[in-house]
Amino acid sequence: MKVLMIGDVVSRPGRLAVLERIQDIREQFEIDFAVMNAENVAGGFSITQPLADQLFNSGIDVMTSGNHIYDKKEVIPYIEKQPRLLRPANYPANSPGNGMWSGIVKGVQVAVINVMGRIFMPPTDDPFHAADTLVRSLPDTVKVRLVDVHAEATSEKAAMGWFLDGRVSAVVGTHTHVQTADERILENGTAFISDLGMTGSYSGVIGMKREDVIYRFTTPLPRRAEHSTGQVRICGVVIEVDEETGHAKSIDRFSLPHEQ
Repeated sequence: MKVLMIGDVVSRPGRLAVLERIQDIREQFEIDFAVMNAENVAGGFSITQPLADQLFNSGIDVMTSGNHIYDKKEVIPYIEKQPRLLRPANYPANSPGNGMWSGIVKGVQVAVINVMGRIFMPPTDDPFHAADTLVRSLPDTVKVRLVDVHAEATSEKAAMGWFLDGRVSAVVGTHTHVQTADERILENGTAFISDLGMTGSYSGVIGMKREDVIYRFTTPLPRRAEHSTGQVRICGVVIEVDEETGHAKSIDRFSLPHEQ
């Protein structure tokens, strides 16, 4: 099975890039299952039902998220009824939505787990315990297991990779919006990369207008950062998973330019 995992999709530039290119990418890489991180889709903060429905209808199968998932209040009733939009599994148990999705893709049982780190991040429960609990809850018949760890610290994401090595097919990092060049298959068969990178405009600072971000760094005065435009790229990885063992056979990083 070939899995596509797309990094943090930021605002309109990133969203349009995915909408316009997802079918081409699926065909080019012969993708069976597509996952993307959607926590920055709506103006850089959270996602709304119309935008989520657009992305699902375009060819995205499951969306993960992170610390911005509830920034748009209208997402709350939607995430409660849409099992393919995930929030971090280590949020308190009464949080709207779920931290794991499982289903059948082309006759193969697949699970996607979303957890959030704790270093330099908002307070949450232990992501290692949450991930371990969910992985243990899966029957052995679920071989393809994908984990998005939304975290700031590379060390925390790398530790999660080794913690789950051999028990899941892939552990991929999101949140920093900077693609790393450390993709590899760990000793026991789990594909890993510290960060998938950002899908959005690279003419600013992690997807936002550089003037707005510089202003916030150089003055104590508040100012909303708007999304930047131009130099759009789609970033992520393609992972081939052995359907019999659940182990990764390959992981290939990509950063595709997109004209808008």
